[in-house]
Amino acid sequence: MSLSAFENDFNEEELWQRMKVGDDEAREALIVAYRPLVFWLAGRFNVLSSVKQDLIQEGMLALINSVDRFEYERGLKFSTFAWHRIRGQMINMLERSEQKAPVPVSDEIIEHWTAPIYDEDSETWMCVEESIKKLPKREGEIISAIFKNGKEPKEIAEELGLDISHIYRIRRNAVARLKEVYAIK
Repeated sequence: MSLSAFENDFNEEELWQRMKVGDDEAREALIVAYRPLVFWLAGRFNVLSSVKQDLIQEGMLALINSVDRFEYERGLKFSTFAWHRIRGQMINMLERSEQKAPVPVSDEIIEHWTAPIYDEDSETWMCVEESIKKLPKREGEIISAIFKNGKEPKEIAEELGLDISHIYRIRRNAVARLKEVYAIK
C-alpha cells in the first residue's frame, strides 16, 4: 500500500491518537504505511545484495522504534523524523560490521592516501602533512593514524575508548576539510 493510498483511506492524525492510547492496529497501520521508506533508503546504498537484506532489517527496526517514539502533537512530519533515524541506523550498522560505509564518488580520492604510499621525503605527503596539522587536534590525530600509520578505525576506537562510528564521523569531517584545502570536488 503506498503512502498516498494510505492517506486516502485513513486519517493519519487519528492513527497517531489511537496509537497513543495503545491501539496496536493503528501502530501496525503506521508501520506498514511507512515501510516503503525503509526499502527506498536501503536502495540508496551501494552494497552487496546480502548486506542490503541486513540494511532492510535494521531499517525496519529503526522504523518501528521511530513509530514508538514519535510525538505527533509536536506538529512535525513523521517522514522526516523517521528518515533521519532509519538512515542513521543503517549507516551505523554498516560501520559496526566494519564494512566500508558507502561514500560519495568524490571521496574516493582519499582511498589513495594509505600507508603504502606514505613516504616522509615525498613532497606531496609533506604538503598533506602540513594540512593535517591545521585540522582540529582530534581529527589530525585520527587522520594521521589511519593514513600515515596504517591503523584500522576499529583499532583507533579501542585505543581512544571511542565508538567506531565516532571515528568514522571524525574521519569524514577531516576528509571534508582536507578536500576544501585541495579544492577536490
